[in-house]
Amino acid sequence: MNADAPEPDHEAWSAAQEETEVRVDGHDLTMAYRDEGSGHPVIFLHGIPTWSFLWRRVAPAFEDEYRTIVPDMLGYGNSDRRDSFDRSIRAQEDALQALIDDLDLGVVSLVAHDIGGGVALRYSAHHPDRVETLVLSNAVCYDSWPVQFVTDLGLPDTAEMDPEEFEGQLDASFVRGLYGDDVDPEWVEGIKEPWLREDGRRALSRAAVATNTNHTTEIDYDVVDSRTYCVWGADDVMQPIEYGERLAEDLDGEVVALDDAYHWVVEDRPAAYREALAEALA
Repeated sequence: MNADAPEPDHEAWSAAQEETEVRVDGHDLTMAYRDEGSGHPVIFLHGIPTWSFLWRRVAPAFEDEYRTIVPDMLGYGNSDRRDSFDRSIRAQEDALQALIDDLDLGVVSLVAHDIGGGVALRYSAHHPDRVETLVLSNAVCYDSWPVQFVTDLGLPDTAEMDPEEFEGQLDASFVRGLYGDDVDPEWVEGIKEPWLREDGRRALSRAAVATNTNHTTEIDYDVVDSRTYCVWGADDVMQPIEYGERLAEDLDGEVVALDDAYHWVVEDRPAAYREALAEALA
């Protein structure tokens, strides 16, 4: 792990992305992703309402040892955001499989946050022989979701919301989800930038309304056969650590509780997170 790896800003992050076509539910869609390094492939999955830039302080530190693939899920970031396809984690799982097959990755490790965790759990249950290590962070699972904030964003009014009011809600979400008062402006500006584009309010509304609890309650958790680590922001109220503890018990895994961290654990405790992830992947 290279703890001194540079942290790109959101413009540099976008500029470094590649694109591939994935077919989901009969739709040919464009997926943007960052692909750096070589070795065993490690895929980083973000949640809602973020994009791959969530991993700015984590993924670059592992490029010297692993092939790091960091996609924007469909409907998020720089991936396809047309108003014509499902954004649910069931569909995102299909997109993940298409990306893995397109890049001919074979056996991978998955590092996932929030609804990305739901995607990773579904993929691990359906392909237990293709996931070596599963690292879940403040992830949706069982019936832990959706949360009220996201449910409200799924209402039709979000697409027509006043732009200043909309941006204010994003600011509040990304700041309140952090533990301390020392907020990096680049974090807030970068993580909300895709939603401030012309189609952003509609795109976020479509992503939010696709949060379907059934897609994690239907998972057969007993068949997940990966080495599993729940690296969790211990003070999160949206996805409490009790769910991480339940996952660890059911999947015969381990819990790494990071204190002084809310939901955006990778931004609250990047150094501690990198250390925990290095141990999990080793």
